[in-house]
Amino acid sequence: MPESHSEDDLQKGLIRQMKQFILELGKDFLFIGEEYKMQVGNRDFYIDLLFYHRGLQCLVAFELKKEKFEPEYLGKVNFYLEALDRDVKKKNENPSIGVLLCKDKDSEVVEYALNRSLSPTMVAEYKTQLPDKKLLQQKLHELFENNIETK
Repeated sequence: MPESHSEDDLQKGLIRQMKQFILELGKDFLFIGEEYKMQVGNRDFYIDLLFYHRGLQCLVAFELKKEKFEPEYLGKVNFYLEALDRDVKKKNENPSIGVLLCKDKDSEVVEYALNRSLSPTMVAEYKTQLPDKKLLQQKLHELFENNIETK
């Protein structure tokens, strides 16, 4: 992706490469939709990318940000997770997980922002070039293993 891309460009690029993107995420991910529409009250909201993970039996919401991580982004992700759990999740499914992909992050700011969050959320930097496939699979495996341990 060019350095001066938008969130929409990032999303469209991922959709174009969806098969490869899902393979990079690991097995058991099912694509549900892009710009997944949720209605809360009288307003419409859109989750950038929504997946289902068969092994974890939960929805996985991806929020894409073309900027450096800001703590307020977590509020949006938590809002989406609450809406998914109240209105979309089936009774037999586990609580939804959020993945916030940002262009850059300050790990200390992320730590402070996540410290009181009750929702399972991961903040990750994205690169305009995909990292090594094994490294990406390892990181996602660690995320989901840690999530299972905290339940």
